Amino acid sequence: MSIKTELHCHNSFSNFHLGSNEPPYDCDISIRDQLEQSYELGLDVIFVTNHNTLDGYDQLLEYKNDHTKFKNINVFPAEEITTDTGAHVLAYGIHDTIAAGISLEEIIDEVTKQGGVSSAPHPFSLIDALRESAKKCDMVEVFNSNNVDLLSNARAAQFALDNNMIQVAGSDSHILSTLGRCVNVIDSENNLDDILHAMKHGRIEISQTGYTLENEMLDHLRYQINTSREYIANYISEHYPNSKWFSTLLLKIYDSYPYSPMWLLSYKIMLYFLKRISRKINFQNKDPSFMKERNLATMFKMSL
Repeated sequence: MSIKTELHCHNSFSNFHLGSNEPPYDCDISIRDQLEQSYELGLDVIFVTNHNTLDGYDQLLEYKNDHTKFKNINVFPAEEITTDTGAHVLAYGIHDTIAAGISLEEIIDEVTKQGGVSSAPHPFSLIDALRESAKKCDMVEVFNSNNVDLLSNARAAQFALDNNMIQVAGSDSHILSTLGRCVNVIDSENNLDDILHAMKHGRIEISQTGYTLENEMLDHLRYQINTSREYIANYISEHYPNSKWFSTLLLKIYDSYPYSPMWLLSYKIMLYFLKRISRKINFQNKDPSFMKERNLATMFKMSL
């Protein structure tokens, strides 16, 4: 049978698990809304891939079991784990949380011990990407909805072909409207053991892809700004002390005009520069390590 599957999505239980270098609030999707959206889309399976935790899975399963409306949707455990280098790995079908901050090899060993399947999410994105090490995973995400620079996905697709890897797509949903933006169809019975077996043997196909829209990106940014102000202020003070006055001014302008067309224009300009950086990193072999430093001056120079 063919199973319509969401392989990469988050809910509110992902909050406070990203790590000290990221905003504490990651996602505002509730358990109820996640299931309602899955039902409306006709999904058969959801793997909840919250950051560095299995929290959100039991809660989703409990809510599902208490509402017969969702009886035909199966919910299975998964986790998006941050490695010691800051890259991300997806682990499907595990039963114990795998701690963040260990090496990729250690994570894959633990996934294997738990009978799970590993995947490389957004493997050529500009930050938190496994890049060439993605070949160590069982599968690779060749399309990620949040890779709006486009080139990161193109590089991932070519990498998968060059290394004969199993290809999947990920919605990487952090807001409700992007849940199910990407769908994978698995040739399997609808139970966890059969699904994991099918994944490992490549009986999975991408059936639907789509990018996160501009307004959806801005909605997520507004959510993080509104909920993580203290983090943002501290981060700016620590990393950009000389531009603190400018950042404070921007926040005041944002508070007065959170839906101003200016923010959409700013997003378009930022995306233009990110595409230039992505081209240099992914197709001109520039060293991507400077992105981890998040030094705006360096990033701007690289985009020229």
